[in-house]
Amino acid sequence: MTSWPEDGDEIIENYIARLPLNYAITPIYYRQALNSFRQAVLRFGATDRQTLEYWLRERGEVWAPSTVQNRARIVARFLDALADDGRIESNPISDLRRDYNAHSDTGVIRALMAPDPNQALEALRQLRPFESSLGELMRNHVERMQRSGYRYEAADVICRRFDRFLQQRPDLDGQPLEIMLEHYRRTKTTANHPAECEKLARILNKALCHDDPSRPKRQSDNRPAKQVARGWRRPYIYSSEEIQKLLAIARVYPSPRAPSRPINLYTMLVLAYCAGLRIGEIARLTLGDVDMRAGTIAIRETKFFKSRILPLSDSAIDALRTLLEARQRAKVSRSPDAGLFWHDQKNRYYCRASISTHLVAILRMAGLKPAKGKTGPRIHDLRHTFVVHRILEWYRQGVNPQEKLPYLATYLGHRDINSTLVYITVTQDLLHEASERFRAFAAPGNAESAEVAS
Repeated sequence: MTSWPEDGDEIIENYIARLPLNYAITPIYYRQALNSFRQAVLRFGATDRQTLEYWLRERGEVWAPSTVQNRARIVARFLDALADDGRIESNPISDLRRDYNAHSDTGVIRALMAPDPNQALEALRQLRPFESSLGELMRNHVERMQRSGYRYEAADVICRRFDRFLQQRPDLDGQPLEIMLEHYRRTKTTANHPAECEKLARILNKALCHDDPSRPKRQSDNRPAKQVARGWRRPYIYSSEEIQKLLAIARVYPSPRAPSRPINLYTMLVLAYCAGLRIGEIARLTLGDVDMRAGTIAIRETKFFKSRILPLSDSAIDALRTLLEARQRAKVSRSPDAGLFWHDQKNRYYCRASISTHLVAILRMAGLKPAKGKTGPRIHDLRHTFVVHRILEWYRQGVNPQEKLPYLATYLGHRDINSTLVYITVTQDLLHEASERFRAFAAPGNAESAEVAS
């Protein structure tokens, strides 16, 4: 069934009523877009590509191109809902995205708005994954590792990138693996391409050894990875004054439409600095993860599949208590599964991208980061700062930091102590405290040596 349902008007109203729209004017835009498309369907008698192209051209004479694209995405989501309910056979936009293996509906919509839609759609066509001569080998290996419990996401991306290269180079089919890799090394797609090629060689060797255990294992070459590591920028260690400045800005963060945003961002910064949490860990926190009686938070299934319960400092507990009181006044969900940080509109939770955007804005407002671009301190550097300040405090308390590193690794959710060592950035304060510790340790020994010599 490709024609418009007889109860189309009622379907539109019911569909809009189910949507979690934030503003009172939004349903008007939805109704305008869907009703105008409905008129086009009634004229042509079918919800197909021809009707869609006609509607886009006709609306393009009335609306701005960006408005047409936005309303077309509304129509695409509505057609998906009709297709799921069996009221139409399929969504023509989804069909085109699948036929051309395009990344998104937006690309398909832009192509249909182009002067030559067929040519624009061909430009969207993406190579299908794992269709090269080594595609099956790489797909099977990635799936096998993921079934074994590894995320293997980075390796999957590397294999897909190499697979696309091989599909564009059919002349390499049947060539030895070393020759394929040598041609791939010459492409120089990214700054860390040599290190990626070395990792790819290890992945492919591991996959081949699984199929042929008699195959000799490849010796790893760590030189490319070390060269990339030398090119990484040094983490930024925030001073105590800068931390206080960031927290002060978060408290008065301008947000007229979301009054709860300042207290949310303030608490996020407190947890990022006082507990060394990653942005993803902050985004996944729920009410059930907070135990105010014990003064702890639970971090579940993180980067290394590690769950942990973290005791918090008094300042972090005070920030969480203030946040929970604000939640109670706002009368938002109290379900243990509800996100700890919430929007004022429809009580939605903050996603990782939204948290990153707002916290980076605070860095820019504090003058620590340029108005545009990626240069300057990062939010993740708060995690580095947490480690450095913690070790600095141990030195001042007379504690041996080396004995505490295994506990620090567990607190951070690292797989082993080697991951934690990456976070130890040597600062002037740290050098001073270490020098003072060594001087205090060595001074008695020097005095005893002098007595023996006399």
